[in-house]
Amino acid sequence: QVQLVESGGGLVQAGGSLRLSCAASGRTFSRNAMGWFRQAPGKEREFVAAISWSGGSIYYADSVKGRFTISRDNAKNTVYLQMNSLKPEDTAVYYCAARTTIVVVTTAAFYAYWGQGTQVTVSS
Repeated sequence: QVQLVESGGGLVQAGGSLRLSCAASGRTFSRNAMGWFRQAPGKEREFVAAISWSGGSIYYADSVKGRFTISRDNAKNTVYLQMNSLKPEDTAVYYCAARTTIVVVTTAAFYAYWGQGTQVTVSS
């Protein structure tokens, strides 16, 4: 089992920045591919970013490319999502997710473990 706890969400004005953190505990963390997803009210959960266990493979949704940066610190069992130039359409609950393998993918169904989510609200 892997337990994931997100933090760092909040209210920010458009153009501002937030840094989300996801602290993992339980099974060995460094061998898990990790991802961030988000879900806005009335919408499907969507992929935001993903990172391989080594950090060597990283993927972003087109909507956040160039504005968001995913990273991980395996020594601290933590994954980060740095969000810059935030837009009102980035408003959503952001979820951290972990796979049971080292292979990074962008499909939510392939992630076995999920955090409880953290709310990000961007005002215009």
